[in-house]
Amino acid sequence: MRTHAQAVVIGGGVIGCSILYHLAKLGWSDVVLLERSELTSGSTWHAAANIHGLHDSTNISRLQHYTMNLYAELEAETGQSCGVFQPGSLYLAQTEAREHQLRLQEAKARRYGMNFHEVSRDEAERLHPLVDFDGIRCIMFEPDGGNVDPSGVTNAYAVGARQRGAEIHRFTPVIATEQQPDGSWIVRTEKGDIRTPWVVNAAGLWAREVGAMAGVDLPLLPTEHQYFVTETIAEIAAMDRRLPSVADRDGEYYLRQEGQGLLVGAYEKDVRFWAEDGTPQGFGHELFADDLERIEDNMMRAIDRVPAVGEAGIKRVINGPMIWSPDSAALFGPVPELDGYFCCCGIIPGFSQNGGLGRLSAEWMVEGEPTLDMFGWDMARYGAWAGKAFTKARVGDQYANRFKIHFPNEERVAGRPARVRPVYQMQKDMGAHFGLNFGWEHPLWFTAEGEPDAETYGFTRQNWWEPVGREVKMLRTNAGILDISNFAKYRVKGPGAEDWLNALFANRMPHEVGRSCLTPLIGKRGGVAGDFTVTRLDKDEFWVVGSGMAERFHLRFFRAIPLPDGTTFESLTESIAGFNVAGPRSRELLGRLTNTDLANEGFPFMRSRRISVAGVDCVAIRVSFTGDLGWELHCAEGDQVVLYRALLDAGKELGAGPVGGRALMSMRLEKGYGSWGRDYSPEYWPHESGLGGLIKRDKDFLNKAAWEAIADKPARETMVLLEIDALEADASGSEPIFATDGTPIGQVSSGAYGYFVGKSLALAYLKAGSAAPGDTVHVAILGQPHKARVLERPPFDPDGVRLRDKAG
Repeated sequence: MRTHAQAVVIGGGVIGCSILYHLAKLGWSDVVLLERSELTSGSTWHAAANIHGLHDSTNISRLQHYTMNLYAELEAETGQSCGVFQPGSLYLAQTEAREHQLRLQEAKARRYGMNFHEVSRDEAERLHPLVDFDGIRCIMFEPDGGNVDPSGVTNAYAVGARQRGAEIHRFTPVIATEQQPDGSWIVRTEKGDIRTPWVVNAAGLWAREVGAMAGVDLPLLPTEHQYFVTETIAEIAAMDRRLPSVADRDGEYYLRQEGQGLLVGAYEKDVRFWAEDGTPQGFGHELFADDLERIEDNMMRAIDRVPAVGEAGIKRVINGPMIWSPDSAALFGPVPELDGYFCCCGIIPGFSQNGGLGRLSAEWMVEGEPTLDMFGWDMARYGAWAGKAFTKARVGDQYANRFKIHFPNEERVAGRPARVRPVYQMQKDMGAHFGLNFGWEHPLWFTAEGEPDAETYGFTRQNWWEPVGREVKMLRTNAGILDISNFAKYRVKGPGAEDWLNALFANRMPHEVGRSCLTPLIGKRGGVAGDFTVTRLDKDEFWVVGSGMAERFHLRFFRAIPLPDGTTFESLTESIAGFNVAGPRSRELLGRLTNTDLANEGFPFMRSRRISVAGVDCVAIRVSFTGDLGWELHCAEGDQVVLYRALLDAGKELGAGPVGGRALMSMRLEKGYGSWGRDYSPEYWPHESGLGGLIKRDKDFLNKAAWEAIADKPARETMVLLEIDALEADASGSEPIFATDGTPIGQVSSGAYGYFVGKSLALAYLKAGSAAPGDTVHVAILGQPHKARVLERPPFDPDGVRLRDKAG
């Protein structure tokens, strides 16, 4: 066994073998995989191994599409069969909402050249004569859908990796992973030790235990999951072709052909957790006792849809463990606090995703960043706040609602609240409806008298649509108070603070005390890894404000630049709360609570000061994401209630009140402001996102060489603002966009209704040169084409008169 390797992959399931293969394929031949038992032990060997390409997330669809197309290439390359069957998959919609979901996925498929289309009932009956299609509103067909052989796929990756020089050691459990002073790792086994710069945790059911060796606590929990295979069905035995699989997600089961019978699986409401305190080390190819009564309701729905299921005997039952993250998506990427420790764990549809995850993992380690924006699956989306109670509650909800539609703006309540601020109960009593933002409860909108007490969800406008409009109009007409405590906040202090920040960010840091600047953070491929407001509070003290949900993600970048001697960096997100007071009467409102001169001459736009508001010490920054006149006020968390009550009391006489995050989304779109994680992404270059002007060529900054490599290249896509002809639903993000002749030209990055300007709006990326201001394009809202116009200027305050209050 080697004593040194470029990477050591722990776990010989399909994910670990895929990562090993893709690392070798990208040129790292000196890589090793260690498996505690036999390859495919754990969850891989008993998986149903269905494959499908479509997903609500565009990038996950692309990842899955890559995986499905890889199998034939893998077989040809290695000579190892993957046991691929691709008779297609039928997707059924029983409800209007499911039809909206399928039509949107079909539009996305057209955008990326994937084969997914609607079929008539006659065609569906020809494809699968055993299905009763009564009550089905819409039927989509994916010709490439099907299933594979779990062992065949895993062994094909293993063969391909070995052919490129990789080593695989079975029956070699890892007993320790120890980081060395230089950041490298020693992976210890009973057969010897390996020194490596990269440890890859792909240990599946044992990911928690492997992570714990390195002090990494992963929010994962296994559950039992059952499917069964019927005896031979005469109609199937008589056929000379294979039947397509059936995705009847409204019925909460899945179904496909297995041999001459049918395989039926279910995600039941009666969830059974397993191994809560740790996966047994001796577990391998064991199964649990059958418990079909738990899935009886799901079985009956399957029998109603496919009567042959009820007429056939049961040949065998598989009841085995699966390990879940709190949102059923992978925990993916390098651990931000450690050098060289990579995770790829908690994958549920592994045989639809293994190839894409393997490729992106290899890209991340070899090239420094994946080619797709995977923030939604980045392990950094969770922190220490996602403890055992939160994880168990969320996993239970995810399992029981596996096939429930995730609607735009939906906020599921399981496991919450995880983290709250002092004003939480006060806001709740005021009628706040909360969202989850990196564990924090954050107000999204407020119920006024006569408005809905409970929130509804769907693809069309919901019962919160009018209350959010009321908040927007209140702020735009008078003033509003937004809780911005969920923003990430950092302090950099010391004699080297300015140099450190200049070495990190692409813009030049403010030289004068009291000035602020906006700056991008550049990724490894030259794209936008983040956007921040940096304020110089004192000679050697700066405040940095960024995306709250990306705080752990951005830690990787902050750690890339060593701090100068005598300079400190600290997160203030937990200890500092804050509010944005914005609107044309915001100066009048604040003026009632402070003696500070708030006039333009005394407190210009993009300036900051330490001030007292209602007796509370605050850092005040004259900036507002609403695009209106406003100030951000940052105070100690312990003063939050006092400050909030004072702001609300002072605002009453002025017609001002609390405003939530959904109104902020509407207002920033009226102004055409992008948001990181939606409109700004490592996939897009700064000059494609409208941020190129904030980059200073005459200074060094993190990943400058990568930016220089693309800085003068023509934009591939360009971010634009669209006005959409929409009456019942607005864009929310990822809707594909087509030219009037049906040619795909882009997609929405974020969208909402602009209540003050009376327009349905969306920020979108369009293929360069495909449309100019004033041109008409079609946005696939609800999967149907909606006319939209490319706007030349934002509809609200395009000249910044209100923002800068030039007349004030």
